[in-house]
Amino acid sequence: MPLIEIVIVLIVVGVLLWLINTYIPMAGPIKSLLNAVVVIVLVIWILQVFGLWHYITAFRVGK
Repeated sequence: MPLIEIVIVLIVVGVLLWLINTYIPMAGPIKSLLNAVVVIVLVIWILQVFGLWHYITAFRVGK
């Protein structure tokens, strides 16, 4: 996936999240939870796009 497509996806998701936070009335904790879920999903997606997710899931602690 080209870098420009990744940047476009991040911008679109950011604008959508901003629109939701601005124009849809929600309680504060729900808004915070929504923001956290979106950020976590985006981080996992970026790790998968760059091929780093395998290293994180294969990491073992101990024996």
